[in-house]
Parts: sequence; structure tokens; C-alpha cells
Amino acid sequence: MVNWVEAQKPLLHFLVKKAGLRQQTVEIEPGTVMSFWVPKEKYNKKKNPSKEVVVPEGKSNESHVNTNDDKKKGEKPAVVLVHGFAAEGIVTWQFQVGQLTSRYAVYVPDLLFFGGSTTGSADRSPEFQARCTVAALGRLGVDKFTVVGFSYGGMVAFKMAEMRPDLVHSLVVSGSVIAMTDSISGQTLNRLGFSSSSELLLPESIKGLKALLSVAAHKKLWFPDRLFKDYLKVMFNNRKERKELLEGLVISNKDAKVPVLPQRILLLWGENDNIFNMDLAKNMKEQLGEKATLHGIKKAGHIVPLERPCVYNRCLKQFLALVHAQGDQV
Repeated sequence: MVNWVEAQKPLLHFLVKKAGLRQQTVEIEPGTVMSFWVPKEKYNKKKNPSKEVVVPEGKSNESHVNTNDDKKKGEKPAVVLVHGFAAEGIVTWQFQVGQLTSRYAVYVPDLLFFGGSTTGSADRSPEFQARCTVAALGRLGVDKFTVVGFSYGGMVAFKMAEMRPDLVHSLVVSGSVIAMTDSISGQTLNRLGFSSSSELLLPESIKGLKALLSVAAHKKLWFPDRLFKDYLKVMFNNRKERKELLEGLVISNKDAKVPVLPQRILLLWGENDNIFNMDLAKNMKEQLGEKATLHGIKKAGHIVPLERPCVYNRCLKQFLALVHAQGDQV
């Protein structure tokens, strides 16, 4: 019997390729590989791109940039789109890719245990996801970029900006937090009526997937049960490892620190987000300081890039144009 979600993948991949992206597998280290959608000009037919451009953590890649000035001047600014927990990269950002590729070099990773990305490491922290994503971008020759993170991907994006300010030029985050503390986790789950993050984000039944969609979307969305069943089979694999990712996400309140980030930051929020609401977003903006801006999108819930893509894309492009304007170039 045809799985309709799986059957739509070739069409989605065709549209992404038409927009100018190609799929590339990048080896970070033995046993750790990440799947990326990359600009076709950057696509390397070799199984794994060159490792020579990787920049060690904490060090600047200035020398690499300086030796390639003529080449870099003609290149588009890079934008990295980091997905959330309920879908792989290209599904999450399907409405954004085609809107960005004319002006930006777009990179869409699958985080570890999503899509074709995997690791033999036991580390399940967002810091590890961030380190691997940054390393993969280094292998792909990306030395400066704006990172756009949604939900779980937003937490990874914050870590990328914190650990590599020399690489992360600016930051856009939607429906996320700087870090998932035990108090935020407990309060959110209690408010939504779930006993655990796994129950919310790793549904095992059609009923559970419908419950996730009902809290993630502003408007009530209807799909046939067959489509929910097919989605469960396609998008919720690697369950053991993803449960460990959720467990590795929560930190103690006493260990939580707000990083001092030098980048310009846009918090782009659905005003009706039931998971991470606007009050939380406003508090986070205050914590991040004057370089952070909060913009709410009306009639949108947690899945704002999918639910209100036209408004989301307009706000995102305005911010990207601002940070890449004359005098603030990459």
C-alpha cells in the first residue's frame, strides 16, 4: 500500500532542486554524518567534501577568508535553516527555500537522527548538534552565515551563535528558548496536559499526532487518518535516539545562563504559540538585550513558518536585507 507522505517526497525534492539546491552527505568524523541540502554551485560529487576548510572550535577562520577574497566578493550571503523536532529539514522549510535562493546561498541540514544524519557518539546535547552542524558547514566551505532556527532547531541555533560568534553573522529564532530548563519544561508540559516531552513530541498513535498538531497550530487543521498514519511511519523513526535527544535537552535552572551574544537577533513568533508563548518570547528578548528584536505574527501558532509562510517569509527577508545592507556586509 502506498505511503502518501513518502510518495510526496520526490515532488518536494524536485521543487527544492528547481530552487537550486542539491543533497549532500557530509562526514564530520568517523561514525558521524550529516545530510544537507546545499546550493548547486557548492555541491560536491565526492561522497564527502574536503575536510581542509574545517575551523577548529574557538579559532577564527580569517586566514581562509583572506586568501579567497576575490572569490567571496561575488558570493551570496549564506543562510542556514535549522529544523524542529517533528520533521526533517526540507519538510520544515519547504515554503522558505524558494523565497530565499535568488539572493542567498541556502543550506538546510538534517540534524542528527533526522533524515539521513546519524552518529555513533553517545552525546545527545544541543551543543553536540551545534558543533556537528558548524563542522559540516566548514567542510562545505561556509565561513560566515545567518542561522534561522525553529523550535528544537532554535536551541541548536542559539548554541551555534554562542560557540562560534566569528561564524554566525546574525540569528533568527522562532518558537524556541535559549535553553530548555527543568522549570520551563515542567510548566509547559503541565499547561499543555502532557506527562513528558516524549509524549508530546514523539507520538506513537494517530491520536497522539493529532494532539501534537492541535497544540502546534493556531487553526484547527483536518487531515484524513490515513495521512496521519503515513506521517507517523515516515517522520518518527530513530525513536530511541530522539527520546535521548529530548532527555539531553533539559538542564537544571541553576545551570542556565543567558549568553552575551554579539549578533543581531530576530525573534519571529506566532502570537498564538501555545508551546512557547509570547510572554516567554518577551522575557527572552529582555534577557538578550538591545540587539534582539521581537516580531509577532498574528493568527499563527507554534508552526509559524508552515502556518503563515507568506508573512513569515516577508519578515525574514526584511531582516536579512537589513543585516546584509551596505556597511553590515558579511
